[in-house]
Amino acid sequence: MNWDGVFDVLSAVCLLAGAFLSFAAGVGVLRFPDLLARMHAATKPQVLGLILVLLGLELRLRTWDVLLVVVLVTLFQMLTAPVSAHMVGRAGYRTGKVRTDLLVLDELTSDLDEARTLAREHELAQLAAERAAHAGDDVASPGPVDDTPTGDGAQEDPRP
Repeated sequence: MNWDGVFDVLSAVCLLAGAFLSFAAGVGVLRFPDLLARMHAATKPQVLGLILVLLGLELRLRTWDVLLVVVLVTLFQMLTAPVSAHMVGRAGYRTGKVRTDLLVLDELTSDLDEARTLAREHELAQLAAERAAHAGDDVASPGPVDDTPTGDGAQEDPRP
C-alpha cells in the first residue's frame, strides 16, 4: 500500500468519525432536557466533528488552497463556538430557561445578585444627585447678571 492509500483510509476514518460526532450532536440537542446540556451537545461534539470532517477533506484533496480554507474555518469555529455558547448560556440563565435543579455548582446566582445590588445602589446615587441638583435650582437665585458697562471709564458700545 502506498501513501495515497494510507491518506485515503485516514481521510475516510476522519470523515466518518466527524459525521458520527455531528450526528451525535444533533441527537443530543433533541434529547437533552435543558438548555445547558443542549448547548454542550451543540458545541463540543459538533466542533470536533467539523474539525475531523475538515481534516478528512484535507487528507483526501491535499492541496494548499484547501489547507488554507480548512485552517481558517477551524480557527473561526474554535474562536466563535465557545463565545457564542457562553453568551447563550448566560442569556438562558438570566431568562430562567436553565433548570437549576440539575446544576451541581451555581456560581452565577451570587454574581448576578451582587451585580443587581451594585446597579441598584448606582441608580439610587444618581437619583439622589439629581434631586440635590434640582433642590439647588429651587433656591432663590440672584437673577440675571447685568454686565453692561457703567460710565466710569468704560467705552461705549460702537454698535447702533
